[in-house]
Amino acid sequence: MMNVYNGNITTDNAGNATISLPAYFEALNKGFRYQLTVVGGEFGQAIVSSEVKNNQFGIKTDKPNLKVSWQITGIRQDAYANANRVVPETEKAKDEKGKYLNPEVFKQSKSANIHYINENRVVD
Repeated sequence: MMNVYNGNITTDNAGNATISLPAYFEALNKGFRYQLTVVGGEFGQAIVSSEVKNNQFGIKTDKPNLKVSWQITGIRQDAYANANRVVPETEKAKDEKGKYLNPEVFKQSKSANIHYINENRVVD
């Protein structure tokens, strides 16, 4: 369960910029990950100069006035997310292998649905 925030900013004459995030950012997220990419015709370097504090973080470029595309992700830590963590991948039960949740998108018949019930089957 991850939230993604992104944008573009241009550093000032000293190569600094501050990214302001929503007021709820730190309350909602933990485990931050940062990504920076310098945009434009001139090669430059960019670093996270200060990590998230008070719902903002800083970046620094080696040259002034560089456009930087930024992304920060955070793992949700709200009450619902903490109580209902998503398991990204689970093994299918033996009787579900080879079947689909949505067989039609794989050009399979309705009978290939995991939840398919054969109306013609005989029940003992």
